Amino acid sequence: MSHYFQDDPNLASNYKMISFEVNGLTMNLLTDNGVFSKNRVDEGSLAFLKVILPLNLGNNILDLGCGYGTIGLTLAMAKKEARVTLADINARALNMCKKNAEALNLGQRVTILQSDIYEKIEGPYDSIVVNPPIRAGKSVTYRMYEEAKQYLIDGGSLFIVIRKAQGALSASQYIESIFGNVKLLDRHKGYHIYQAVKSNK
Repeated sequence: MSHYFQDDPNLASNYKMISFEVNGLTMNLLTDNGVFSKNRVDEGSLAFLKVILPLNLGNNILDLGCGYGTIGLTLAMAKKEARVTLADINARALNMCKKNAEALNLGQRVTILQSDIYEKIEGPYDSIVVNPPIRAGKSVTYRMYEEAKQYLIDGGSLFIVIRKAQGALSASQYIESIFGNVKLLDRHKGYHIYQAVKSNK
């Protein structure tokens, strides 16, 4: 069985256009079989975007585990001065992400990479945003948190969204053990949005 966090080239395609609105911005994105939340944007991403869109994320942002581009492309649309790198291991998701970036005329301001977690990531970034692939397991998601620190500028931030029922509290404790701090920015329908800042000390 294929999972959205794997790359399965044998899965038949079934393109679909979905729309959503967040903070007054309407987004239309193409999805396909074999990608996360192919029929509609997931509640976690929407809750995440509502919180982080108004924040100053700096001009160099990484969306790790970007899927078809829900978070990273929305940030690029809203933050005209920012350059956004979108990375995922799933080639099919990245293909959709590239098509969506082109349709939104974002090709000059986004970089789309196939990367197994931070494998192809260079950085450093002002902000790293993650809606972690929980079904991939802690061996994947905790590396996304732990290794983020080395790809952030001093004073840069890791932002994540995770459901309480899927281990939000233990994830926040782990992130705090890495960064020395973690802040709960918001809660919405069981989703927790956290920020951890890389100290410049």
